[in-house]
Amino acid sequence: MRKEYDFSEGRPNPYARRLKRSVTIRLDEATLNYFKSLAGETGIPYQTLINSYLRHCADAGRRPAMRWLAAAKGAA
Repeated sequence: MRKEYDFSEGRPNPYARRLKRSVTIRLDEATLNYFKSLAGETGIPYQTLINSYLRHCADAGRRPAMRWLAAAKGAA
């Protein structure tokens, strides 16, 4: 290796926008086990499968079908 490198003619990475970012996400055991099982069947890492599924949902504009229950009156 050289002691110094000249980056004066370097250019930004054109793929930097596509890089992934590390985040912390909490998943229930059943969901995690499902993706880990799928990873074992396909040979694809479970994190990659989860990202692929979420990307597919985002590309399709899917929204979760969730209903939040109203908090009971007087509940702390």
